[in-house]
Amino acid sequence: MIFSSIVFLLYFLPLFLLVYHVVPKQFKNLIILLGSIIFYSWGAPQFIFIIIVSTYIDFHIVRQLYNTSAIKIRKVLLTLSISINLGLLAYFKYSNFFVSNLNSLLSTLGFSEMPWVEVALPIGISFYTFQTLTYSIDVYRKTSEPLNNVLDYMVYIMSFPQMIAGPIVRFNAIANQIVNRVEIADDKLIGFYRFCIGLSKKVLIANVLAEQADIIFDGDLINLSTTAAWIGIFAYTFQIYFDFSGYSDMAIGLGRILGFRFPENFKSPYVSQSISEFWRRWHITLGEFMKDYLYIPLGGNRVSSKYRLFFNLWLVFILSGLWHGSEWNFILWGAYHGLFLILDRIFLLRFLKKIGVVMATLFTFFIVMIGWVIFRLDSISDIQLYLVSLFNFDFQLEPSVIPAFWTITILAVIFSFCTNFKAGKDLETFFFKTHTYHVKHHLILTLLSVILFILCLSSITSSGFNPFIYFRF
Repeated sequence: MIFSSIVFLLYFLPLFLLVYHVVPKQFKNLIILLGSIIFYSWGAPQFIFIIIVSTYIDFHIVRQLYNTSAIKIRKVLLTLSISINLGLLAYFKYSNFFVSNLNSLLSTLGFSEMPWVEVALPIGISFYTFQTLTYSIDVYRKTSEPLNNVLDYMVYIMSFPQMIAGPIVRFNAIANQIVNRVEIADDKLIGFYRFCIGLSKKVLIANVLAEQADIIFDGDLINLSTTAAWIGIFAYTFQIYFDFSGYSDMAIGLGRILGFRFPENFKSPYVSQSISEFWRRWHITLGEFMKDYLYIPLGGNRVSSKYRLFFNLWLVFILSGLWHGSEWNFILWGAYHGLFLILDRIFLLRFLKKIGVVMATLFTFFIVMIGWVIFRLDSISDIQLYLVSLFNFDFQLEPSVIPAFWTITILAVIFSFCTNFKAGKDLETFFFKTHTYHVKHHLILTLLSVILFILCLSSITSSGFNPFIYFRF
């Protein structure tokens, strides 16, 4: 089940919210857990038992860790918790990749390939694995106390708003809200507005651009013209942003309705003036996780050698790429961004400051777009073909552009870059403010949200094209 489906919007969500708001406070977490189990089981019933059992075991391991004062035992229990969670991630997400590459090597060397039955990938395993890690590590570091009730822990790990597509919610940021959150009417309205904005970004913008991107990226890359290649890269660049940020908006909105304050995950990333800034604005919760739980433990900026610093940066981003998927192109994409982060520290930031805001933004946007080609195509040979097509100056008229593409692309550009201007910043502040609105603002936003919701429903019902790109994550 996905947020932008009729089943979710017209059946699951209204029924869930109705039950959630009529039960007494002490049963609300139970309703969230039951709803989340149904939500996840709808698309992947074969994996829900594994998730429940592993979560139950992890809760008791971390509980024992907290109650133990012996340092060696605490380290053993932390290692056990991390090993279970990363072990599940490694098996389900990376075993096919490992065996496939091993068999390729064996075949090249003239040996028989290892027999293997491909393992299916549980939806969203990367997101909820990282949340389990923040729980055990935060409790070990004594920055947070563990939860007393296993049901509450399952709510933290499995709550459907952010279970399959983020944002990655760190335990110490939400611990108090799990058992002692305050729900007010303003929050529920603001959550509804945010959900409708996210749904519109996904359905009205990302889906249209996805259709165009698929036509080109899944087509004949050998005979791809320069015109088609640039149309494809623009389509995918804005598709992935509005899709991913739209899902984050929907998750944040749903959480707000339930009384949770989930962290922001995107902050107008395409206005960035460097790759370093881009990663402070793009998938913010992943960047903060990798910084606090990997980069800093490796030494962070405190290492004595600049070469060690560069190595740490590169390693973190290679692993960030691998987190996105078990294919070589994701590793290459992570290495590509890691390289530009290193170049930022060597000389690029100084250069970008000299050329001015506009040129620095365009340069960074260009680097990011080239990276999305690597991210989108699984095959290294296809990546090479596409990159060559971008710069071979074979400009042709393209009859395969869908009717709404240019209109939606213009809207995507406006919404992506408007925060570079005062009017855009004011608009962003108004829509994404954390405090309450006046009554007249509520009336305007409610009307706007209802209109957007109806438009999204119309689009979903009239088109069978509603991709879900997080199956790979």
